[in-house]
Amino acid sequence: MATNAHAQLFDLLDITGDDAAECAGLLATPPDEAVLQAVAAMEERLGTFPLASIHADGASETEWIEALLRFAPSVHAYHLKLGISPAVSAASLADMGLQLRINRRVHGHFGLDTWGWLTLHMAGNLFRLGRLQFHLVSGSEEGGVAGAGSSWVLGVHIPEDGGLSPTLVDASMAEARTFFPQYFPDKPATLATCDSWMLDPYLVEHLPDSNIAAFARRFTLDRCTDAPTDAVYFTFRQRGLQGLDQLPRETSLQRVVLERIDDGGTWQLGHGHLAL
Repeated sequence: MATNAHAQLFDLLDITGDDAAECAGLLATPPDEAVLQAVAAMEERLGTFPLASIHADGASETEWIEALLRFAPSVHAYHLKLGISPAVSAASLADMGLQLRINRRVHGHFGLDTWGWLTLHMAGNLFRLGRLQFHLVSGSEEGGVAGAGSSWVLGVHIPEDGGLSPTLVDASMAEARTFFPQYFPDKPATLATCDSWMLDPYLVEHLPDSNIAAFARRFTLDRCTDAPTDAVYFTFRQRGLQGLDQLPRETSLQRVVLERIDDGGTWQLGHGHLAL
């Protein structure tokens, strides 16, 4: 069976169920020219510590899925060559399976509208350490970060698959403080940054005792930018602001997100930093 031939790859990427069957189908025939070009674009970036994801023309969403599948073993090998454990490498690359499942939940079918995000993982400088993901980039590329200068910075990202208790966050931050000096000693990160709707001060004000608020208070807020749909997408996994009256208001977070929009407000991205 085709899926058995790729079982090791799908285990590495945490691709399961119908998504595994669809991915096996993509790998059943030789890659076309667009897939090969997408693979080449990722290969060129591996080990270069880019800040931005790839936004290349010429390959469809499905072709990018195939390219990511075909290139992932090279990233895993790169991690292992650096001495990084297979478990950390797998935890980092498993975001592909998670994103495929999210896409199916949002759109009702196989796909990966976040393929650009996953090209960051494929550059070899984004790692899942416990609860959080950390993206090692040059501080000179991080515009608007207080004190970044030319140092290295860890961009902090929050996967959806778990709680955000202070204990989990503390453990993840502690692991990052030892992981990066060990494997990237020539790139000392002095700051962590986070760009997230969870850092919108409105959330801290309206849910002051929540884990989200506790997370946000770790960071010094540098600025905010409008992001009208982010809170809706990450709370409800719905693109756009249509049909908000149909969405559930069962949790305090759901109610806060929707009531702010009901009142004519706009959700924002908070851009913050903390010293490591």
